[in-house]
Amino acid sequence: MGLLGNFLLVFVGLIGFLGVKVYRETFGPVPKPELDVKAYWGPGDRAAYKEDTTIHPFKISYSEEVISKLKSKLNDFPELPTPLEGVNFEYGFNTNHLKQVVKYWREGYLGKWDLRQTYFNKFPHFKTKIQGLDIHFIHVKPNKPTKPVLPLLLLHGWPGSVVEFYSLIDKLKANEEYDFELVVPSLPGYGWSQASAKTGLGPVEIGVIMRNLMVRLGHQKFYIQGGDWGSFIGSSISTLFPENVIGYHSNMCGAMTPGSTIKQIIASFYPSYFIPEEHVQWYYPFWPNFKYIIEESGYFHIQSTKPDTIGITLSGNPIGLVAYILEKFSSWTNRDYRELPDGGLSKRFTMDAMLDNIMVYYLTNSITTSQRLYSEAFTLRSLGLNLDRVPTTVPTGCARFRHDLAHSIDWVLKDKYVNLIHSTHNPDGGHFAAMEVPDVLYKDLITFIQKVQKRGKVNSEL
Repeated sequence: MGLLGNFLLVFVGLIGFLGVKVYRETFGPVPKPELDVKAYWGPGDRAAYKEDTTIHPFKISYSEEVISKLKSKLNDFPELPTPLEGVNFEYGFNTNHLKQVVKYWREGYLGKWDLRQTYFNKFPHFKTKIQGLDIHFIHVKPNKPTKPVLPLLLLHGWPGSVVEFYSLIDKLKANEEYDFELVVPSLPGYGWSQASAKTGLGPVEIGVIMRNLMVRLGHQKFYIQGGDWGSFIGSSISTLFPENVIGYHSNMCGAMTPGSTIKQIIASFYPSYFIPEEHVQWYYPFWPNFKYIIEESGYFHIQSTKPDTIGITLSGNPIGLVAYILEKFSSWTNRDYRELPDGGLSKRFTMDAMLDNIMVYYLTNSITTSQRLYSEAFTLRSLGLNLDRVPTTVPTGCARFRHDLAHSIDWVLKDKYVNLIHSTHNPDGGHFAAMEVPDVLYKDLITFIQKVQKRGKVNSEL
């Protein structure tokens, strides 16, 4: 072959070796990071902290003075500009409709506050101290279990709360095949759960807290369902603690692996090869969907960079708070609702249900601390954990809802969720599926659980 031939062989081999090395370092899976499962997030010095593992009953109760003060603030409606002619929700929350919402909140909703407060307490609430933080959670146990008992952790996101799950809880309680033991926590900094006093509490670290909560309640193995931040947190638990997770179900499925964007672009050239023809429009064409994400993500940038500034404008400001949050319930439920005078809010939600969620944020003054999660999730330290490159091996289910903000194809998801056993396209519903279409989410979740239970039974018989 000669000297030149040998040199070329060595050169090609070296290039190939370097190519494989670069590919593995850039796109290949990585081991899961080591995290401190006892990290302290409370105020002051960790050395002085001794964890009280007691679980305390908790009741939601606010005095008439608190409600009267809220009524006074709602009476002080500011002079706001009238909407532009021919504009509904395209520029944000329509101020004409805002007046109607505030009037009902003041005169209708708060006029029956005793009933709403009773509704808040329809399920048993508790608190316990974990890693320095007071964690609030709903805990619903089966009364007299006669069927297999399945622990299920339900995780909300922003701008949601535990009340998103009330209808779903009722349906799960009535299931005829399984007895569910339901744990529904408020995320740290949300609702009645204490906010971190330290920087660094992102979705991965919250996942550690939620896993520790389930273990404290006696559940070494459990199911998870989550959307929005609950999806990120549920994914983190499933990735870091696969020995604890029976199955993970999400209604906001995504994977930000290094190759995900490349795969999305490749699939766009011949999408029907990767996606059933009837679902292609859920993902493509790319640019209209990208434009919509850009339009809807202004809040994301603000909350990821200056959460305390926007928090100051909303804290103690119920009128601003209701506009800021309910605008998301409009556009994230269906983008076309922006063209309706009421933002389409009355199409999917009752006013009482929406105001229940607003009250969680207002009464607990948690809007600022809830928004800090965005900032913590996108620090270099948090992104450096590379959790999207750590394969999630537990059985995973993806429930897509047609009008959610964005969707990922299975070809992308399987890079992260290597045991994706359930993938559905629900033709209706948006981002707040548990609150908007609880029947559909319930059926999808049960179908996923049935698949996992069946697989577990088969494996145990082998």
